[in-house]
Amino acid sequence: MELEEFNRLDREQAITAVTPALDITRWVEAVVDARPYTSLDDLLEQGRQAAEPFTATEVEAALAHHPRIGERPKAQTTEAAMSRSEQSGVDPADQAVAEALAQGNRDYEEKFGRVFLIRAAGRSAQEILASLNERLAHTPEEEDTIVAGQLREIALLRLSGLVTEGASA
Repeated sequence: MELEEFNRLDREQAITAVTPALDITRWVEAVVDARPYTSLDDLLEQGRQAAEPFTATEVEAALAHHPRIGERPKAQTTEAAMSRSEQSGVDPADQAVAEALAQGNRDYEEKFGRVFLIRAAGRSAQEILASLNERLAHTPEEEDTIVAGQLREIALLRLSGLVTEGASA
């Protein structure tokens, strides 16, 4: 939807429109309640500021909605469609990479107790796998910071896909 239309939505409609970007109530409400926006840059800056910082509880809740890298969600929701698109660089037919990602996901979950999260959009499967392997060497504290940053990147990417500048803005 165009920014002008987003600015005109009632609050509940706007919340529904933004939630697929990141299902953290505080963040969604901060983005929605700062309307109207004069530009997409202003909207994204508000999204960035609202994400500083995410609490551990917010990150945990948001991760409940993210599939494992290499596993495409089958649901027909906006969020699932975004995830499938973001993971387009991961070719499920590449058996060696698929198996390495699956093993890496298991190792990561065993070590950190949560799904491995990375902004997959624009990254190849090999880049994702290299990052996964590198991050397995991190401490939980280092990973907490990285995961929150990746969550912000995903949210802003999705937000910019949900709301566009439009011709009249």
